[in-house]
Amino acid sequence: MKMEWRFSDTPIPYSEAISAMEARVAAIREAGAPELVWLLEHPPIYTAGTSAKAEELLEPDRFPVHQTGRGGKYTYHGPGQRVGYVLLDLQQRGADIRAYVHNLEEWVLRTLARFDVCGERREGRIGIWVDRGGGREDKIAATGVRVRRWVTYHGISLNVDPALDHFQGIVPCGIANANYGVTSLADLGIVVTTAEVDLALQETFAEVFGEA
Repeated sequence: MKMEWRFSDTPIPYSEAISAMEARVAAIREAGAPELVWLLEHPPIYTAGTSAKAEELLEPDRFPVHQTGRGGKYTYHGPGQRVGYVLLDLQQRGADIRAYVHNLEEWVLRTLARFDVCGERREGRIGIWVDRGGGREDKIAATGVRVRRWVTYHGISLNVDPALDHFQGIVPCGIANANYGVTSLADLGIVVTTAEVDLALQETFAEVFGEA
């Protein structure tokens, strides 16, 4: 299977990225275009998944809000958060959506391990979490997936060094609990460049999903 990697160094408007992904999904299915992993950032935005509830948008006027077809609830995207959009042909990869989501999580876990961060899954909670001690757990990465004609899009977001107060305008992923917050590599005291994160994501992707 052919695979393309795309790296964007300047923020890409969310609607522009969605249009590009939808066009590529069609091209993969209809014309045999290469699969794609696109690493990028967005300008500040809140996105509402198919399970989002209006009351979970706490500050509707803070940033633009985009209704999106991915699964999940409200999420934040913005500078300092690396987004990985993953467009794979599941017809060629086992046609198992549950296994695909598990592999996305594994991809993030292995990437975090490259920076000596122990990320963990939690039953009933979407995303990847870090145990901060004393019953406190913070989310460091999120997943959100859509599949059209067995081609995936959307993907993962990893908090490298975003403004964490920007998450206060929503109930992230619908989880309202004083013991659960949001963190980032920088918040954990780990200073890394975007290039270092991209390299780790690229190398661990091959470990989980196989070489192109």
